[in-house]
Amino acid sequence: MFTHYKRTDIKGQILTNGHPRNMQLFKKLSSYIMQEDLLQPRLTVIESLSYAARLKIGRELSKEDKDKAVNEVLELLGVSVCRNTYVEKLSGGQRKRLSVALELVNNPPVIFLDEPTTGLDIVAIKQCVTLLVDLAKQGRTVVCTIHQPTSSLFHMFDHVYMLARGSCIYNGSPKQLVPFLAQVGHVCKPTHNPADFVFEVLDNDTIVDLTREIQNGKVILCDDLDEMENGMATSKLCRNDTLITLPPVFDDELDKSEAEYPSSFCTQFSILLARKFKQFFRNTTGLWISFFHHTFSALLLGSIYYGIGQDGNRPFENFKFCISVIVFFVYTHVMGPVLTFPSEVKLLRREYFNHWYSLKSYFFASTITSLPSMMLFGTLFLLIVYLMSAQPIEWIRFSQFMAIGLFTGYTSEGLGVLIGSSVKNSTGAVMTPALLAPMLALAVYGMGYGLAIEPIMESLMATSFLRYALVGVCTSLFGNNRADMPCQIDDLYCHYKNPNLLLRDLGMSGRSIVNQFIGLATFGLFFRLAAYYVIKLRMMNKPLRKIPLYFKKFLRG
Repeated sequence: MFTHYKRTDIKGQILTNGHPRNMQLFKKLSSYIMQEDLLQPRLTVIESLSYAARLKIGRELSKEDKDKAVNEVLELLGVSVCRNTYVEKLSGGQRKRLSVALELVNNPPVIFLDEPTTGLDIVAIKQCVTLLVDLAKQGRTVVCTIHQPTSSLFHMFDHVYMLARGSCIYNGSPKQLVPFLAQVGHVCKPTHNPADFVFEVLDNDTIVDLTREIQNGKVILCDDLDEMENGMATSKLCRNDTLITLPPVFDDELDKSEAEYPSSFCTQFSILLARKFKQFFRNTTGLWISFFHHTFSALLLGSIYYGIGQDGNRPFENFKFCISVIVFFVYTHVMGPVLTFPSEVKLLRREYFNHWYSLKSYFFASTITSLPSMMLFGTLFLLIVYLMSAQPIEWIRFSQFMAIGLFTGYTSEGLGVLIGSSVKNSTGAVMTPALLAPMLALAVYGMGYGLAIEPIMESLMATSFLRYALVGVCTSLFGNNRADMPCQIDDLYCHYKNPNLLLRDLGMSGRSIVNQFIGLATFGLFFRLAAYYVIKLRMMNKPLRKIPLYFKKFLRG
């Protein structure tokens, strides 16, 4: 509730320094570190911090000052020794320190942590809590949830707030916990850990007694309240004239320009695009797999349909060749986002929630990242199958064939992003084939019917983007006044030597390839916009089952 990460069926008012809080500005001045150490892969420690500084600090500091801030944070958190180490090779304690460092580069006055000691050994836990104590001593407000701390760790905290079944059972200094328990008849032995003891004695009656005694958190038990209230922050970090204290975050003092993102949209986009390209090209294993996948599939498909493009006796093989090309691009590019995007959403949630960048800049950068490899490997695949299948050596025809194939892959990737952003990867792996099967059935419907396809089926076929892709491929190969195909077998009659007859019997006669591009573009735009809308709902922590209601509100304005 305090970080505004989720508010459901909760009423009340949150005050900051006694004033109503403006959430938009408060989120800019605070950072939330999740329980799971979510770090961008295939980046070194120094690179991760540099990108974070460029995004979070913006134009407030020069490049030299940003580098200085990064180096100071590295030294402060003790991770300078692994500055050139890739994040995948960091230990659990180092990953936790880097997670804190990423949110510390812009000098936030308030830091929230969700169970920062989870998954760490006893040494790493001690180092982590010591680090948080040092950060608090510099003037920051550090708030974290923690379960079952040891006695030594428990007494390192300045203030403790204990909850049981939604009620506050203690609020105050760790040293005052044992005397407080004794007041309600629970004496903690010196050899016991007070943090464990208080929950060992809990039952329904004890919860009621503790809640009543502490007035559900309204009473605060402190060692020296005057000292706490008069404490001032004296430490500085990275900025020349900025104390680590909480600036005004009140509605009446809000400057709208202060609540915007630190960097402009173009700056965010360029930084995110550079980071994504660096991560993409460092994934050498994935690039080699993609290369061999496209090359092997092209050689296999080319050997199956070898030379059919110049054989009028094999019309059905020519049609199956077109279907195979479409199926390859669809499944190659739809399954990647389905399996990988759910984990990317987790990373996005951490950075977006901490106000690194806008969702639009991230989405545009993510949309462009896959284009170079798709065009390179896709062109390689299409070139091989085009030549091996002996299609006409005409640049216009080949260009149309290649453009339809690549456009199909890009549209399919949009569908994969939509599915991957909506469900888990295990669910998406089952859902995707189930969605594509009827689309493929509609795409090939009409073979042998010619011009006699029913109007209702025409309407249903228009709902499948695979139909536009298939018509586009067939039209590029057999349309545009292509000359008669030679017949390899000396028959008295070779019916389909005229390519127009093949298109007619496939129900594709007279179709414009421009319209197929428009159809694919419409579906591609729809998939991307829907994916953006779903991701935005997930960033707002809205349940996806209520999408129709949100869409209705969106239309109403």
